[in-house]
Amino acid sequence: MALRKIIPLLALGAFSACTSTSLKSTMDNNQSGGTFAETAFKPLFDGKTTTGWHTYGQTAAGKAWKVDNGTLHLDAANKQNWQKGDGGDLVTQESYDNFHLKLDWKIAAKGNSGIILFVQDDAAKYPNTWNTGPEVQVLDNNGHPDAKIHKHRAGDLYDLIASSPETVKPAGEWNQVEIISNKGQLEIIQNGVKVVATTLWDDNWKKMVAGSKFKDMADFGAFKSGKIALQDHGDDVWYRNILIKRL
Repeated sequence: MALRKIIPLLALGAFSACTSTSLKSTMDNNQSGGTFAETAFKPLFDGKTTTGWHTYGQTAAGKAWKVDNGTLHLDAANKQNWQKGDGGDLVTQESYDNFHLKLDWKIAAKGNSGIILFVQDDAAKYPNTWNTGPEVQVLDNNGHPDAKIHKHRAGDLYDLIASSPETVKPAGEWNQVEIISNKGQLEIIQNGVKVVATTLWDDNWKKMVAGSKFKDMADFGAFKSGKIALQDHGDDVWYRNILIKRL
């Protein structure tokens, strides 16, 4: 065969091989469960251990936080005051600034918990996670007395912004939440619906904090990076499918 005929055939073969490889890669990605963007999410909970978490002010997770059938379950059996005697708020090992957090939560009847953001892990200076971090409320709206207080219902940015519309499911059912913090913009999505959107750290934010129960906490809501906490409020609560992506 003449050389001028061989060269085009070789080029065609190389193109076909590249196309086949690219198609296989795309098919493998689709079969593994999602788009390339979705693969950027990293698990904060492996479904088997409390690795990556510790109780606020301690080095390990309190024993009340149990891995139960693929969930992080706060067992309320040993309640002392408003928290568990061997629980405490559970915080991530790493800090986050711009992020997209996804998780599912389920609360017991009459239960209360929360997802707290930008926590400064310094128990000597700040006795509680909520001395520094704003909270996305987790609550049984039908059974807990806090639900009667404006801006204290499930999905609210606690004591700062009421969620709208209300999309929470009853106690004992799973709720899906996404929290997106990106360059000062905060969004809360509950069960597929955006329920809170606000700007962090501007004059309006400072005004909201000044009008809240956190007004006397000088560093509340002031930090632009911090850890994420799951609150021990003394009631049974379950979390699962905890994923995060840095933005």
